[in-house]
Amino acid sequence: MSEKCLQEIYAPHNACFGCGPANEQGLRVRSFVDGDVVTAEWRPQAHHEAFPGVLCGGIIGTLMDCHSNWTAAWHLMQRAGTDHPPCTVTADYAIALKRPTPTDEPVLLRATVAESTASRATIQAKLLAGDRLCATCHGTFVAVKAGHPAYHRW
Repeated sequence: MSEKCLQEIYAPHNACFGCGPANEQGLRVRSFVDGDVVTAEWRPQAHHEAFPGVLCGGIIGTLMDCHSNWTAAWHLMQRAGTDHPPCTVTADYAIALKRPTPTDEPVLLRATVAESTASRATIQAKLLAGDRLCATCHGTFVAVKAGHPAYHRW
């Protein structure tokens, strides 16, 4: 873990259940920029299962929501040419579960920007186990302004 992820660089004190580095009991998604794609590898454990050997759909949703949100934040930061991402929140997202996601191997998250404005990004994401597509996500994430409850969370 020598390389810092987006969450550790820009929000080290964030306690979000899905992606907060400061949440000891959270999922701790770690997102990394790789060209136009933001990737994350995450290792399921038995307590993340819906039933033996299969990852819970709610955990899949959380992984994809948080990873997509960080993809949007990174993109909006790059688009604006700033040195810190805006605080972004989920406006909407939809998950499609394509096949059972096994818990005996790491999963890979891959997200890209489908479209954006100055304060909003639509993200497409995939969750893979090995080379098998297990789930997809389509979501909209927006930068919030002062006065929003999430504004200072990062």
